[in-house]
Amino acid sequence: MPPASPELISPRSPRVSAARRLARRNFRGKERLFLAEGPQAVREAAAYGTDTLVELFTTVEAAERYADIVGEARAAGARVHLADESVIEDISTTVTPQGLVGVCRFVDSPFEDVLAARPRLVAVLAHVRDPGNAGTVLRCADAAGAEAVVLTDASVDLYNPKAVRASVGSLFHLPVAVGVPVEQAVTGLRDAGVRILAADGAGTDDLDDELDKGTMGGPTAWVFGNEAWGLPEETRALADAVVRVPIHGKAESLNLATAAAVCLYASARAQRASGGCRSVTES
Repeated sequence: MPPASPELISPRSPRVSAARRLARRNFRGKERLFLAEGPQAVREAAAYGTDTLVELFTTVEAAERYADIVGEARAAGARVHLADESVIEDISTTVTPQGLVGVCRFVDSPFEDVLAARPRLVAVLAHVRDPGNAGTVLRCADAAGAEAVVLTDASVDLYNPKAVRASVGSLFHLPVAVGVPVEQAVTGLRDAGVRILAADGAGTDDLDDELDKGTMGGPTAWVFGNEAWGLPEETRALADAVVRVPIHGKAESLNLATAAAVCLYASARAQRASGGCRSVTES
């Protein structure tokens, strides 16, 4: 049997042009579609639910290497297009494409649904502008067992290609609400019984002290701020406590994603300890 040949060989193809436009925020918002690149993101998109993965562009080589993922994409209802490498390079936003680019429908959740689920651990991204940081914090929240992530209206677009890549598929694992004003996010979560902790290097409360006092075992939302200037005073004032991650060595500070991982895992451990809001036998 002769090897398969690409059906899409020109970046000028209307279908390719439509996918390429999704690198721009205004087109993503208009079409409510975004790009998911690489085998992990495409696999998770296919597994998320029927019709989430709309199209998959793949080189012949990638289709052979990731035959299982291509099969999952077809089973999920996606249209699969064998494409020339130049087409994949044209659609992709990475320097070294991996040969798989999916077009997906938006997957964010209404903030009301997040609250209705009575979450026990939430990451709130307030004023986070770097898409790589946003995606990495989302991945950290997923790994720590958070039930939701909230991006405020002052934060970066969830579907920025760099944010999607940095989440490494976690975008499809937990509810993410977008465009929520920070005051609404804090008020809604507090009314749902969640304690609000603002993470800030100049915080008056020390994370170690909070753990020692046993105050972190209940439902908690961590509010993370801008990479350069942290949280503005009006946002810190909304929190029940402003908490700093202690620096025991000589480092000047921690970057946003690292600090978020430390805070989220501290809460996850406290919640799983005896007396926390999660069972110690819960997976």
